[in-house]
Amino acid sequence: MNWFRNFMMGRYGSDKLNIALLISSIILTLIAKLPKLGIIAYISYIPLILCIFRMFSRDINRRIQENNKFLKYYNPIERWIKGKFNMIKGLKTYKYFKCPNCKQTVRVPRGKGRVNIICPKCSTKFTQNT
Repeated sequence: MNWFRNFMMGRYGSDKLNIALLISSIILTLIAKLPKLGIIAYISYIPLILCIFRMFSRDINRRIQENNKFLKYYNPIERWIKGKFNMIKGLKTYKYFKCPNCKQTVRVPRGKGRVNIICPKCSTKFTQNT
């Protein structure tokens, strides 16, 4: 294992863009298993080759810039998905309402009856039944 550590010294390694490329390659490979979609199997090698190229690259600054450009678009999507997932997880104990003024989502405990809610973003007061 020491030889691999020496080989990787000065090389970029992995980041979120590499992981996304690898996952897209796997998804394209699985889609290529469907009948009459054999050309996609060859297309699935493109993200895999890019992933390997980026991982073994010695131009670290350029790989960091590529990853930062990717993260500029990826992070808002990841935040939205995690927010929706947390909302689904909390449906048993919380109820979610949208502020009528600014559309901010407000979380309120379930089973408290009629509750006066103050929006943390715009301080609008509204009443809802939990």
